[in-house]
Amino acid sequence: MRNGTLLYAQSGGVTAVINATAAAVIEQARAKGIKVLAARNGILGAMREELIDTSKESAAAIRALAHTPGGAFGSCRVKLKSLEADRARYDRLLEVLRAHDVRWFLYNGGNDSADTALKVSQLAKSSGYDLTCIGVPKTIDNDLAVTDTCPGFGSAAKYTAVSVREAALDVAAMAETSTRVFIYEAMGRHAGWLAAAAGLAGTGEDDAPHIILLPERAYDEAAFLAKVKAVVARVGYCVVVASEGIATADGRFVADAGGGKDSFGHSQLGGVAAHLAGRVKDQLGLKVHWALPDYLQRSATPPGQQNRLGTGPGGGQGGSAAGAEGPERGDAGDRAQQRCAVSLEDRSRAAVEDRQP
Repeated sequence: MRNGTLLYAQSGGVTAVINATAAAVIEQARAKGIKVLAARNGILGAMREELIDTSKESAAAIRALAHTPGGAFGSCRVKLKSLEADRARYDRLLEVLRAHDVRWFLYNGGNDSADTALKVSQLAKSSGYDLTCIGVPKTIDNDLAVTDTCPGFGSAAKYTAVSVREAALDVAAMAETSTRVFIYEAMGRHAGWLAAAAGLAGTGEDDAPHIILLPERAYDEAAFLAKVKAVVARVGYCVVVASEGIATADGRFVADAGGGKDSFGHSQLGGVAAHLAGRVKDQLGLKVHWALPDYLQRSATPPGQQNRLGTGPGGGQGGSAAGAEGPERGDAGDRAQQRCAVSLEDRSRAAVEDRQP
């Protein structure tokens, strides 16, 4: 085993289990005598040299980290450009890696985070610096390349199924005189795993969800409306689950917000549930409610829409951390250690106490 330091960082939207991955990485590195630094707020912290020395935390705190919600070290949504286009930031990153003798870089995130790990690996190779880079999987929609089941998907799948089941029971109770159609939007730009997981909510043909729309299959409005009408006639109400990324046969997103881009350069989707609800109301004349969980809230959501789970109109993920530029040197690492409002020890202890019967 070569000497050196391991740098760990979290990226993208946090999941219910991302800290469990962090705990496992730190514990295994400790077992091999490797020091672990954690970058504050992902790759931004690495460039700013805002590094947390996890060796200052007790073994108990690291174990309890596995049950601690949120992202313990902070995360970010920043996608680095090519080595040529973003040369200054890469040079700064390499300077920090050399300064702390970092020989392993583990970036915990989704496909774009894995791409960052690849670019850092290419940087090290072209610079003759001995560095092993690993993209550690994390995403709720289970869409990572060459990854069968991604940490984060299981808890989100359960959340989806339970949410749909609970909403369906309410709709069934009120269908005769109130809502006849309920539409739940699930995350999934190109992968329908979360929407499909909603199928766990029912066991028979007439159990909700009655219709699941997946991005892997082209959306046909006429067929969709006919199916909704038939289900309502047979069951009395209809529960629909739709992936945010459903598209027509020509590849156009049903929920395209009009050409906007998110912080990673992907088309900003504007809320497929709201769109489908409008079509059901206008074309079938049925009372319809729609909902999306709070992790899908984004600034592109049309204002004035109230029938949802989570925060109010316009709340949520709009924006990017990419504007935070100008990494600094000096004692930034010490400041990062001090700026943790609540220490890992305190957060972990609180999480464990919350789990006690």
